[in-house]
Amino acid sequence: MSRFIEPTTEDIRNQKLYAEMGLTDAEYDKVIDILGREPNYTEIGIFSVMWSEHCSYKHSKPFLKQFPTSGDRVLMGPGEGAGVVDIGDNQAVVFKVESHNHPSAVEPYQGAATGVGGIIRDIVSIGARPIGLLNSLRFGELTEANNRRLLRGVVSGIGGYGNCIGIPTVSGEVEFDPSYDGNPLVNAMCVGVMDHDKVQKGTAKGAGNKVIYVGLKTGRDGIHGATFASEELSEESESKRPSVQIGDPFTGKKLMESTLAAIDQPELVGIQDMGAAGLTSSSSEMAAKGEAGMNLYLDQVPVREEGISPYEMMLSETQERMLLVVEDGTEQKFLDMFEDFELDAAVIGEVTDSDRLKLYYEDELYADIPVQPLSDEAPVYILEGEKPETDEKVHDYSKEDLNRVFDELAGHPTHGSKRYIYEQYDNQVGSNTVQKSGFGSGIVRVEGTQKAIAMAIDGKSRYVYADPYNGGKEVVAQTFRSIIATGAEPLAMTDCLNYGSPENPEIYSQLEESTKGMAEACRALATPVVSGNVSLYNENRTASILPSPVIGMVGLIEDVNFMDGLSIGAGDALYLVGETEKSFAGSQIEKLIDDEVSKQVRGIDLELEYSRGMDLRRRLTEGDIRKISPLGRGGIAVKLAQLAAFHGLGVDVSVDIDGEDLFAENASRYIIVADAGKEIKDAVEIGRLTEEGFRIKTRDAEISRDLAEVAEAWEGAIPKCMTSVD
Repeated sequence: MSRFIEPTTEDIRNQKLYAEMGLTDAEYDKVIDILGREPNYTEIGIFSVMWSEHCSYKHSKPFLKQFPTSGDRVLMGPGEGAGVVDIGDNQAVVFKVESHNHPSAVEPYQGAATGVGGIIRDIVSIGARPIGLLNSLRFGELTEANNRRLLRGVVSGIGGYGNCIGIPTVSGEVEFDPSYDGNPLVNAMCVGVMDHDKVQKGTAKGAGNKVIYVGLKTGRDGIHGATFASEELSEESESKRPSVQIGDPFTGKKLMESTLAAIDQPELVGIQDMGAAGLTSSSSEMAAKGEAGMNLYLDQVPVREEGISPYEMMLSETQERMLLVVEDGTEQKFLDMFEDFELDAAVIGEVTDSDRLKLYYEDELYADIPVQPLSDEAPVYILEGEKPETDEKVHDYSKEDLNRVFDELAGHPTHGSKRYIYEQYDNQVGSNTVQKSGFGSGIVRVEGTQKAIAMAIDGKSRYVYADPYNGGKEVVAQTFRSIIATGAEPLAMTDCLNYGSPENPEIYSQLEESTKGMAEACRALATPVVSGNVSLYNENRTASILPSPVIGMVGLIEDVNFMDGLSIGAGDALYLVGETEKSFAGSQIEKLIDDEVSKQVRGIDLELEYSRGMDLRRRLTEGDIRKISPLGRGGIAVKLAQLAAFHGLGVDVSVDIDGEDLFAENASRYIIVADAGKEIKDAVEIGRLTEEGFRIKTRDAEISRDLAEVAEAWEGAIPKCMTSVD
């Protein structure tokens, strides 16, 4: 008889306890078919987390298959903890982005901190040493006290973890919009570097090989965290605070160093982070990938307190833990190594030649599950989407007070300086940061070489809402622009797909159409997808978030020394690259004036996008131009304000367009800084950088400010909100 008092199979069936775990009636019946009997409490818990949206992607898997995942430089694509891409000289860059949205809504500090910790372990488990962190954040408007609370907590959590573990946070992006009220998005990205021959996979194989647990002792924190991330937030979410895990960056640092040391040992067979679904996902996925079975003896698992049941051990998402498979007979070598790092470690099982995951506690069998169906037979749902009608609205902002529009947009937290945020992050630790947070992509030198990795993260949710198909293309293209703006060759990308409930036909259509557009852009821009994450059911109490696919991209700079000659100053000429069109659907002026997002087509030419971007990149690396600034939110006017305020330089510009077009947001445009008189394809010289002043003149409007006014509005955009009192 079990020493743990748990619901019986009859309780599970009659009280529909499986439904509370997130399984439907049909899914429960499928579990019975797989097992050939009714599942016990531990078994149904395991199925519920492995078949959750967060782990199985049951609503998004068909769309993920569209993405190109291979290329000349791709060494390892989706399916492992992170993607691996060749950068030459037997070296590779490893990267991935992950979401921690729901936990951050309930407990912002720990939700964000553990999001950072989890993505770091994904990179380390592949065998790479992390060199940079990035984040993409979404909050409601900072006029609301709760959104300010969430921002403080999230930023403190990101900084608290990253600073302690010693990895620089080198770039990021933040947007504020009412759709994120109460449901912030916290997407964390990590980039690492390694040698080709150190690449690890989360594989368990070789009957008799030993399974080693290392890291923090298991507690009850994070139980059903994967399920929590797969359901809509509600008033009940506050009661689920225990589902939020607790990070420990000091242990995380020791685990990182010890893992990298373990990977140097030839007797290591496989390794995987215990992330979402904890010991359940790591053990079952490793066994499935190795086409093997696994026996676990849960009474050997290090625990934080007595009385933790097998169900709780398997579903706990206690942080800072790894699972290793090592050659039989070498386990003591690894245990001694982990002891030297002052980490708890234990042999908790062995690999078998069966196809079963068997869990024992004090010789009693608590679960006996076939491995492959658990991992591979999660249900996949193909639903019917519903495209909304296209709006016939004609945007006309010609009669608006464009000076007021400029002031409000230039001083809005979405467009203003993010110094309030990134100053809480250490962006220089490791001494290899070449370009840090503030204006553009992060750049980190590959230690011991002249190479550097450019890394960017971006998302354009209003564009995706306006036109999911072309908006999906634009998200990829905007991140591509950010990479080529550093002079780097774009290599590959990772994505985090943040949407509302896929059971809503319109949201399902957004997911379907935007991923189609993203896949086309990946092919056209030669940036295959090597890793990613899906986060659905992002809803606040009244509506869904805007569809928010986020793209992380890396690029390679072969010789970073070319950047030494790229300083800009007064007297340099400004060029506008690309035609300006009256593209206002999803724009910031539309948000300000109309308080809506109109559903209209947003055009983008991907062939032009690629050729234009690569030509500008070449000219930058050859020293022919000195700065590339892609245009995005807020259009020409906001970009010039950001450029002036960040560099402390004035602007004197005259553009042959209508005044309202200063705020148009069509694709494939840049502001370039170079010597006057340059012949730049598809570009027109529009003015100069100056010592002081800020003036933009169009056919029918003029915006003129003191440089100090522009700088003050830009710098104060977030701090003024954060010090306001309700």
